[in-house]
Amino acid sequence: MRDGYTRTFSVEEEGRGMVVSRTLYEIYELLHEKGYDPVSQIVGYLVTEDPTYITAYGGARALVCKLDRYEVLKFLVSFYLKKNHKEILK
Repeated sequence: MRDGYTRTFSVEEEGRGMVVSRTLYEIYELLHEKGYDPVSQIVGYLVTEDPTYITAYGGARALVCKLDRYEVLKFLVSFYLKKNHKEILK
């Protein structure tokens, strides 16, 4: 359906989003392996920027420290809105 709007995206942003996504997934898996609640631990880190929320096991803490919190939050909000509210993101 043609609606007269031109859709654009940044290849750089899309590529960086994939890096954020893969890194978060890897951290999630490592936290899960150690028996932590991965979502709560990641949220704790994002809210406080305290890396001790993330275990050092498997290099998870080093991975999270390589991410920019603003970039992670931007990715998460954008992903959520694109998945759940496509009509508002044109």
